[in-house]
Amino acid sequence: MKKANIGIFFSVLLTLGICSSCTQDAESKLLLNEVLVDNQTNFQDDYGIHSAWIEIFNKSYGSANLAGCYLKHSSQAGDTAVYFIPKGDVQTQIPPRQHALFWADNKPNRGTFHTNFLLEADKDNWIGLYDSGRNLLDQVTIPAGTLGADQSYARVDDAAAEWEVKDESPEKYVTPSTNNKTLDKNVKMDKFEQHDSIGIGMSVTAMLVVFIGLILLYVSFKLIGKASVRLRTTRAMRAKGITDRDEAKEKMLGHAPGEVYAAIAMALHEVQNDVHDVEETVLTITRVKRSYSPWSSKIYTLRETPQHTPHKK
Repeated sequence: MKKANIGIFFSVLLTLGICSSCTQDAESKLLLNEVLVDNQTNFQDDYGIHSAWIEIFNKSYGSANLAGCYLKHSSQAGDTAVYFIPKGDVQTQIPPRQHALFWADNKPNRGTFHTNFLLEADKDNWIGLYDSGRNLLDQVTIPAGTLGADQSYARVDDAAAEWEVKDESPEKYVTPSTNNKTLDKNVKMDKFEQHDSIGIGMSVTAMLVVFIGLILLYVSFKLIGKASVRLRTTRAMRAKGITDRDEAKEKMLGHAPGEVYAAIAMALHEVQNDVHDVEETVLTITRVKRSYSPWSSKIYTLRETPQHTPHKK
């Protein structure tokens, strides 16, 4: 009875662990990443219309499917619009570290990525993302008056915790369906070029890396050689019954002369050459003359009807 109770207890714990891990995995994948409320001259949808949009980011390194999830919007208390993301559209499958853009134009009949609600620039806009089990994955509130025309409310970087207002400035620009923060230059490379414009430091560094690598290879092969000689000496001492290493050193036990290594190398060379046949690369094409032969003639077959000669009475 006790064993049965223990088994049930561990089964319940395992089930709870699996469920919690699934919930955490779902929460860790999909996030609201950027929102633009008042679209005047920004990105256009597939109908060529400037509409408000919501960007969702898959921050995991595996694909995530939005099909069956919910987008909810509310601009005032007690007034919440719910948009169910339809199933059956292959574009709801978001690749790893990629984005999906939804148009808040209140025209869901235009396609999967057109919601049934609008974003209002003069009111607070609360947006929530829920999974198919109506569990909250992420949410954001854009206060009224925070954004101007063609400005977005976005995370500082993809999946970052901090949000900021992005405008058309060179440092903070609106990025629909792409990374919230793009690097136009490499700061480390610019700093290195500033201190070493000619490239002497780079050359010296590269040469040092090569020479240090060669020294490490030499030391490694040296140590491996000594270890192999010591192992051969130990085996030879056991075979000869010698226990004194000085005596084994005098008799050169475990040491093979250079002629032996040369013979082994030559044998390996011969074996490798014998593995592949040396074939000629000259092709000779000879015309075949097909002359007539009675053996292949069809007139001498056994199917010829024999002549019938009538018998005289």
